[in-house]
Amino acid sequence: MKTLTVTEARQNLGGWLKRAVAGEEIGVVFGHQVVALRPVPIMAADYMEQEYGLTKEEADRAVERLRAETARDRAAGRLIPIEKLAAVVAARRKARGLRRAHRAA
Repeated sequence: MKTLTVTEARQNLGGWLKRAVAGEEIGVVFGHQVVALRPVPIMAADYMEQEYGLTKEEADRAVERLRAETARDRAAGRLIPIEKLAAVVAARRKARGLRRAHRAA
């Protein structure tokens, strides 16, 4: 097992996590204990409840509500395809750039 201080782990945390995910045993010394870095399997239902406090039924209702809202917004024309979004953003940035250039002159 590779053991690290908290400072060593912090300096390259992403690298140590990649190595742990690849199967290497990595431990971080914290006080008088060694804390292991290793992947932990999660269950989707457990995750929703632990992270958001939602039961499976509540999460399912939330998904249905979001789908219905999206369908209403799409039907009302409030959503645009991602392909058009890039053009809209570019046009707005260009317009802002022209206004800034005009003000500076």
